[in-house]
Amino acid sequence: MMRWAGGLLLVLLWAFTSRATGFNIPYEVEQPPTIISHTASPIIALPFDNTLTIRCEARGNPPPQYRWTKDGQELNLPNISTVKTDNRNGTFMFHNKHFAQFRGKYRCFAFNKLGTAMTEEIEIIVPTPPKFPKEILDTIVIKEGEPITLHCNPPKGVAPLQIYWMSVGLQHIKQDERVSMGTNGNLYFSYALPKDSRKDYGCFAAFTRIRTIVQKTPMSVKVERLNPENNSSESVSATLPVRAPSLLLPSGVQTEKVLLKGQDLHLECIPGGYPTPNITWMKMGETLTDRIKLDNFKKLLTIPAVDEKDQGKYMCTAENSAGKAVHYFDVIVEEPPAWRTEPPQSQLSVIGSEVLIKCSVDGKPTPVITWRRNGKIFRDDRANNRRVLDDTVMLHKAGPEDSGVYQCEASNPHGSVLVNINVLVMDMAPLMLTKDFREYAVIEGGDIVMNCSVFSSPPSNISWTKEGTVVQGERVIFFENAQFLKIISTEKGDRGKYVCLANNTEGMASLTALLEVKEPTKIVVPPQDVQISSGNWTQLTCRPAYDKSLQDTFEVIWRKDGEEIFRSSKESSRYIMKGDLLEIRNVNLSDQGMYTCIARTSLDEDTATAFLTVLDVPDAPVSLKISDQESRNVTLSWIPGSDHNSSVTEFVVEYEESHWEPGRWKELHKVAGNQATAELFLHGDLNYQFRVYAVNAIGPGPPSEPTEKLKTPPAAPDRNPENIKIRGHLPHEMDISWNPLLPTEYNGPGLEYKVSYRKLEVEDKWQEHLVTRPSFTVRNTSTFAPYEIKIQSRNSLGWGPEPKPVTGYSGEDVVFWHCLRENVSVPSAPPHNVAVEVINTTVLRVSWSPVLPATVRGHLGGYNVYWERIKSFLSPDKILEERNSMSFPGNRTHVFVPGLEPFSEYRLTVNVFNKKGKGPKSDPVTFYTPEGVPVKVPILTTSHIQDDSVLLEWGPPPVTNGILTGYFLQYHCLNETSLEVIDSVELNITSPDITKQQLGGLVRGSLFRFDLSACTRAGCGPPLWTERYIPPSVDEVVTEPSNSTQRWFIGTLCAVALLTLLAVIVCFVMKTKGGKYAVKEKEDLFPDAESQGVNDTYEYSKPHTHDVYQDQPESQCTHHLMG
Repeated sequence: MMRWAGGLLLVLLWAFTSRATGFNIPYEVEQPPTIISHTASPIIALPFDNTLTIRCEARGNPPPQYRWTKDGQELNLPNISTVKTDNRNGTFMFHNKHFAQFRGKYRCFAFNKLGTAMTEEIEIIVPTPPKFPKEILDTIVIKEGEPITLHCNPPKGVAPLQIYWMSVGLQHIKQDERVSMGTNGNLYFSYALPKDSRKDYGCFAAFTRIRTIVQKTPMSVKVERLNPENNSSESVSATLPVRAPSLLLPSGVQTEKVLLKGQDLHLECIPGGYPTPNITWMKMGETLTDRIKLDNFKKLLTIPAVDEKDQGKYMCTAENSAGKAVHYFDVIVEEPPAWRTEPPQSQLSVIGSEVLIKCSVDGKPTPVITWRRNGKIFRDDRANNRRVLDDTVMLHKAGPEDSGVYQCEASNPHGSVLVNINVLVMDMAPLMLTKDFREYAVIEGGDIVMNCSVFSSPPSNISWTKEGTVVQGERVIFFENAQFLKIISTEKGDRGKYVCLANNTEGMASLTALLEVKEPTKIVVPPQDVQISSGNWTQLTCRPAYDKSLQDTFEVIWRKDGEEIFRSSKESSRYIMKGDLLEIRNVNLSDQGMYTCIARTSLDEDTATAFLTVLDVPDAPVSLKISDQESRNVTLSWIPGSDHNSSVTEFVVEYEESHWEPGRWKELHKVAGNQATAELFLHGDLNYQFRVYAVNAIGPGPPSEPTEKLKTPPAAPDRNPENIKIRGHLPHEMDISWNPLLPTEYNGPGLEYKVSYRKLEVEDKWQEHLVTRPSFTVRNTSTFAPYEIKIQSRNSLGWGPEPKPVTGYSGEDVVFWHCLRENVSVPSAPPHNVAVEVINTTVLRVSWSPVLPATVRGHLGGYNVYWERIKSFLSPDKILEERNSMSFPGNRTHVFVPGLEPFSEYRLTVNVFNKKGKGPKSDPVTFYTPEGVPVKVPILTTSHIQDDSVLLEWGPPPVTNGILTGYFLQYHCLNETSLEVIDSVELNITSPDITKQQLGGLVRGSLFRFDLSACTRAGCGPPLWTERYIPPSVDEVVTEPSNSTQRWFIGTLCAVALLTLLAVIVCFVMKTKGGKYAVKEKEDLFPDAESQGVNDTYEYSKPHTHDVYQDQPESQCTHHLMG
């Protein structure tokens, strides 16, 4: 007891006085080997492995050498081609023909002049191929009702093992509550039945890792009946006696079960008896954990990942009506050795210090600790103050000879753990491990860490100075014994030369670090969100500012939705990167997304994002459904496709019917863009298909897939004929005609028309006739008498709706009846004195003298005006012959004719008509329409090409209405908030062939609107406009005043001084004149009416751009114009 008490006191004393520390030895310092990797145990050599490699690698200075032991004996590897070693480390490899030869337990030793490190034991297992023994098995004869056990006894092999009971025909033996397989592979029958008799019970063992299945010799079972007269193999004999439970597995009364912490606990009770006993489980003195799992009809209890709380005594009970049987399990949970916290660390100690190595491990049973030094057993040496006290090694007044590799190995029956502890006992002056005059760079405002790694024994005192002054302050942080200097939120003044000084009792060393503080990288003009139609092109601008000393590492990177856009990628062929511009050509929907610009140097980066929205026609609707298919009033519904960022304005429903016009799609119905259903009224007796397409501002999208065919039921006609015409071509006759129903409107077979008519103004009955043609002639009518007519449609299913009567007249011209053969019933004379007055480019006034009533020959119906466009002066050689006409009812002498084309030659005639027809045309009148103004230009785009300039591009107008003379451009500087015009500039472009214009001198940071009109000699057409924001320049981001601002200020002062001088001179001259010219001044102020009359006309012209800049002060939005 006194010895142990003294030892404990010594341990405590050294624990408080030792200067040893855990450390990582830099490679520059001589040191013993350290194992850095080795093959883990065990190694199973599988039969299909060609080779096996055993690794062992260590580092040390000097570089280590290697040796191996096998089963505790030195291993000398044979010098043959099938066994190879690695000269760089201790790894060796051997061919599968040597597997059996290399079976055993190995250790690797890595050594140099300072010590030896070793590995744990590495066991190589070479399994033999699993085989069942060849055996002759007798038939198992058993009485009906008795239990049966068929033993498998599978051979040993590489886990995992799976066991199956099958017949020779590979049919699985059916298992249930009575028949089950145990975890040991045996097949158990709680009681035998005649149907269990068979000669081919086979046990199959499958070793999946080595891909092997082996079969035991089939077993034969014969079950003898208690009642021989009952020959049924399926039923239980009526005389089968009740049998009390017994346990077929396990045997005996109690079983001890030892397993490791973390393993799964399996307790199994398989009973025999009739009826089949029930199994129940309990834990003695405690309740069962809720982690238990019961399988195989409660015969198998499993607790996953056991720990100490799962230890104890468990009991299983097998019970039926004849009794019960029990079995007890003593469950013991043990542990292999494990480090209590962490394995002991390597140590560096000064000469004469106290060194203590403690190896704290846990395990059950308690591990046995073995100490080694350089691979050899290290024993207690009291005389030399080298003590080994169970889990602790103590070295008193350690010297260099105590340096080496100490091994602590803790083991119990369940395994072992081993650690190598490098102990260096030495005195050493500081050794600088960081490169001298290392350069550091940091972005202003960022943090920087400068390194001064030192190795020494004892540890060094480290200090930092800058230009002779000690480095300190709130922004300075030292850590790891001042080996690292961190400066937070760096400033320009932090740049310079820093010196790190390290010293201890053995000497001193220093190094210099150079720090540069750089300007941060910034994106001063970020990309803007863009909306663009598919098929066009667009640009994204990303203007950076960065420290010019980092020019070699600077780059601009673009990403789309997080993926980098590469310059040479095939997928990115439409992406063109020019400096700080990203141009996207032929934009499509796949280009939509978030674009990120990254301006990057080796030290920092800045990012900016913009979203590109692509507008396109809508996708086709999907999932078309028709409801109420038995009716002619159906509801069509659909799910809209994507609108591609432009709201759908309408959906158009089309139909195709297969009888009258197969393959031709026609528009049926339109609904608003916020609807996804349409109510459709359909004609009867047709086969319909429907499809839907969506329309947005970009245009119509593709149609949907057509619906299934829909057959509508036949019905009576839904309407009667329209446009009923009554003419009297001959006296005493009345011709009736109408527009017939379309075939798709028949609604069924047997379509015909009922013609009803009666004379007005007298009592007359309706006369009716059924016809199939769309015309009918009524004969023997009164001359020019009014009649009432009705046309009603019908088919084989019924009549159409009741028609409304119309009024008409029978044949005219009873006075000229004797002239019928000369066909003089139409008007006989044309209008005279036809005159044309051109109102504007598209409208004219036509006038004539009224015709004589006698020449009308009936009721005056009105006048027809005919005009023919002979040619356009834009293409004078092309003969057009475009004919048009308008009918004007009633008696009149002039009309207005619209719809003419500008800059064209026309010919015009007029005639009069009555109900019989048209009279002769007047003499033709030729006239010309003047030039008009062009329509809008179709497109106007802007691109930002320089700091203060914009490139405008446009297309010529599709219709010029005259000779194109050029373009008129206005651009306005706008207030960004109210969008009011601050200043405007106008520019006449006198060449019609120009389609682009560069505008320079625009003030940065301003919003501009550009209006462009195409012009002819008649004037300029309506403008097309676009807006563009001119971003501020890089220089304007900095607050320093520019040279141009200074020049402007000086110029302003000079102008004020000059104006003041002019005002003084004028006042002096006026004073010297006195009142001599007072009358003349009044004449200038109040000119007489006569003089006013001479000057009452004026001419206005749009000012040219150069005139604006000569006559007006320079505007605040523009400086100069670049043509």
